[in-house]
Amino acid sequence: MTSRERLMATLEGRPVDRPAVSFYEIGGLKMDPSDPDPFNIYRDPSWKPLLSLAEERTDRIRMRSPVRAQSHQVWDSQQTVSQGPRSEFFRTEQYLDQGCRMVRTTLRIAGRTMTSLTRRDRDIDTVWTVEHLLKSCEDVEVYLQLPDDVFAETIDVSPLIEEEERLGEHGIVMVDTEDPLCAAATLFSMGDFTILAMTEHNLFHRLLEKHARVIHHRTEQVARQFPGRLWRIYGPEFATEPYLPPHLFDEYVIRYTGPMVEAIRRTGGFARIHIHGRIRNVLDSVVRMGADAIDPIEPPPQGDVDLAFVREKHGKDLVLFGNLEIADVENAEPGPFEKIVRRTLADGTQGDGRGFVLMPSACPYGRTISTRTLRNYETMVRCVEDL
Repeated sequence: MTSRERLMATLEGRPVDRPAVSFYEIGGLKMDPSDPDPFNIYRDPSWKPLLSLAEERTDRIRMRSPVRAQSHQVWDSQQTVSQGPRSEFFRTEQYLDQGCRMVRTTLRIAGRTMTSLTRRDRDIDTVWTVEHLLKSCEDVEVYLQLPDDVFAETIDVSPLIEEEERLGEHGIVMVDTEDPLCAAATLFSMGDFTILAMTEHNLFHRLLEKHARVIHHRTEQVARQFPGRLWRIYGPEFATEPYLPPHLFDEYVIRYTGPMVEAIRRTGGFARIHIHGRIRNVLDSVVRMGADAIDPIEPPPQGDVDLAFVREKHGKDLVLFGNLEIADVENAEPGPFEKIVRRTLADGTQGDGRGFVLMPSACPYGRTISTRTLRNYETMVRCVEDL
């Protein structure tokens, strides 16, 4: 089978010649070693063999957004946002501080000023939020006064179609999108979010509804223009333990993410729900919502459920993506890691089930790839090919 045939058969619950294997972000996200940006960690030579391995020997799942990059913003020469419909309320400044790339966003509305600040270190491909935009119920009330057209975005599926044509039989394109919960929760620190979500239900629902109007419209539009494809929806993990109790998963995820799943499936697509951490007490809700797949099913102690349990209980309902922990990929010795991989393959394919894709929970985000890490990625491919 070609990679495309294998992946589509997996999603549709049909037999495959072997389990698919994906390196998740590696081979999924755009990682360009030729980009001269000094913050581009993939320029380091140690990444080259790993990127080549993903391109040449994995079942590629390209993760792409249908939202045109910065469709509502224009950067001027001083690296500030100076045009676009958001400019009446938002101003964003980018600058360097002690070698770190900082981005400060200022929101001015109704006589109130709110700010957020993010930091990106040169050798780590992660953005940390140093200061969150919303810090109180009063901030939320003011934020809700923003006109909906401030959040207008340009939908463009042509790059997804072009990427699919480039891939040919070597893989598939997966639409990558946040849900309303993610859009709302990331406006706060985790502490402020959990308190608000548990104590101010009506206010938090109003915030979710505001973001849902944009995200649901986007989902409907893209599902019609790019039907029958795999989607990844991230954000539901904000409503899992230990952050929120399981009954709020139904209130904040099924109510707002559920319509996205319905729109995707209505046009023949497949909805994959991304949830890190503890998922045991929300698995029934994920299935009830109509999801087709789940990732990354982290093993204990990062998660709270074994892959074999999920396969036995929900394997007929869900395609399972996982469940190799990235800490093992980077730190385990090759011998013990191979045992982990083979056990994962056995657990993910045991008995009757819809399908399984071997995949790590994340990818390295440092500038250098160690020899051990590369060998462990090679082991993943070799163990799958052995089948």
